[in-house]
Amino acid sequence: MPIPTPPAARIHDFTVVENVAVAEGIWRLTIEAPRLARALRPGQFMSFEVPGDSTQLVRLPVSFSEANVEAGTVETYYAVVGDGTRRLSKMATGSGSTVLGPGGNGWRLPKGAMRALVVAGGIGITPIIAAAGMFQDVGVAHDAVVGTLTEAKLCGTDALSERGCGEVRVTTDDGTAGTRGFVTAEVEPMLATGAYDLVLTCGPQPMMRSVARLAEQAGVACQVSMERMMTCGFGACNTCNVETTSGMMGACTAGPVFDSRRLVW
Repeated sequence: MPIPTPPAARIHDFTVVENVAVAEGIWRLTIEAPRLARALRPGQFMSFEVPGDSTQLVRLPVSFSEANVEAGTVETYYAVVGDGTRRLSKMATGSGSTVLGPGGNGWRLPKGAMRALVVAGGIGITPIIAAAGMFQDVGVAHDAVVGTLTEAKLCGTDALSERGCGEVRVTTDDGTAGTRGFVTAEVEPMLATGAYDLVLTCGPQPMMRSVARLAEQAGVACQVSMERMMTCGFGACNTCNVETTSGMMGACTAGPVFDSRRLVW
């Protein structure tokens, strides 16, 4: 199999338009970066240079939820889980830095797809919102399942509805919103209806593995976003490798979106 061609990533200046908390530990960031907004495709990622600590040389890889070409803006949801995302959450409106992108390969729309199911777990909601927007733009009907630990961490469901999702089902581990349990509690009966010919999913790897297996059992094509700590962003450092049926591949160049059947789970 040929080595993936690195994406045409460029460094862009950006200015923060909005950076607000939208759920427990989750923020929504909107930046102004017109060239990046024109270049990004759903499922790709970008890598931020986050100010505040000159000893941190590694950029912060983040997927995106919307690229608005007309406004010249890019939106992302991110979870504050370490020093890099903590510093990102401190960036105020009007502040700026640089961002590298677009990175990787995004969601693919198979010819003839009629109805899709998008499945998000936790902060995996970010590229799933972008997927919903893609389906809305091309007129493919789509529904969603969103899973979180608890209602306090739930976000992005309104954004999915705004992007044309006919039905948005919610699951929480503790039962504080929607169905108690994992996303599979909703995905399995939805796939059993035979209404879907495509599944796109992003979230914790065990969740995606379970969703992919349900899709395979139902005879439905499935794509998964294997988000990793994509340190360099262009395939040089091997920190984001994913095991596939063709060997180890970097999520930053071969992915982050993969056909689930190509993965060695």
